[in-house]
Amino acid sequence: MTLAVSILPEQQLAALNTAYNQAVARRRLRLLLGIVVFAAALLLAAIGAEVNLRTFFTYFGNFVSYFDRILTLDNGQRVWTDVGEWLWGWRKWLKMLGETLLISYVGTLTGATLAFVLNFFAAENTSPAPWLRFTVRRLLEFARTVPGIVFALIFVIAFGLGPMAGVLAIAIHSTGALGKLFSEIVENADMKPVEGIRSTGASWLSCMRFAVVPQVTAGYASYALLRFEINVREASVMGFVGAGGIGQELVVAIRKFYYSDVSAILLTIIITVFIIDITTGWLRGRLFGKEART
Repeated sequence: MTLAVSILPEQQLAALNTAYNQAVARRRLRLLLGIVVFAAALLLAAIGAEVNLRTFFTYFGNFVSYFDRILTLDNGQRVWTDVGEWLWGWRKWLKMLGETLLISYVGTLTGATLAFVLNFFAAENTSPAPWLRFTVRRLLEFARTVPGIVFALIFVIAFGLGPMAGVLAIAIHSTGALGKLFSEIVENADMKPVEGIRSTGASWLSCMRFAVVPQVTAGYASYALLRFEINVREASVMGFVGAGGIGQELVVAIRKFYYSDVSAILLTIIITVFIIDITTGWLRGRLFGKEART
C-alpha cells in the first residue's frame, strides 16, 4: 500500500493528504462537541438535582468516620480484636438471614412462574392477539416500574409486618422484570418449528409447549437464577419497611446507633451474597455452558 501511494503524483498525493487531515479534523471536532454537550448536560442535571460539591466535600469526613465507628466496639477496640463480642448475635442474625433467603426464594419462584405464563402473550411472535399483547406488556411494565420497596410498604400496610409483604413485593416485581426478559428470548426464537407443528392442526398451546419452550428453557433458568441473586439484596432492603428478614434487624441497629452490630449484620449479608453469586454462576455454567456465567 505504501508503494502504491509513493508513486502517485505530488499534486494528487497532497490532495489526498489534505482530505485526510480535514476528515481527522472533523472527527476531532465532533468528539470535542460531543464532550462539551455531555459536560453541559451533566452540569444541568447536577444543578436540577441540587448536587452541591461544596456540601459533598465539606461533609465527606462524616461518611468516612461512620465506617470508622461501625468498625469499633463499645470498649473502643477494633471489631476484629474481639470477634466473639462483635458477632454476639450471630444465631439470631443467621435465623433472620435465612428468613431473607426464603423470602427471596419464594418470591423469585412465584414471579418466575407468573412471568413464564405471561411472557408468551407479551412476545410479538407468539401473542394470539395484538390487544392481548398490549395489555400484558403494560401490566408487566407496571409490575417492574414500581420499586419493590414501594410494593412492600403497601403490603405491610395491608397485611401487617412480616415476610408475607416481602414475598408479595418480590413476586410482583420479579414478574415484571422476568416477563420482559422472557418475552425477548421468545421473540428471538426460531419460528420454523412453530410453523411445522401448526401445520399439523395443533393448538396454540401445543405450539408453545413443543416448539418454543424447548428453545428458551435454558435462557429462562439462567435469568431466573440471576434474578434470585438480585432479590436477596432486595429482600434485605425491604426489611427496612417491616417486610421481614435481616433488613429489619439492620434498620433497628442503625436507628439505635449500635455501630458494631451494623457492621456485623452487613458482613453476614455481604458474605451471603458472595456465596450466592458464586454458586449461581457455577450452576449456570454447569447447566448452560461457560457463556452463561458472564
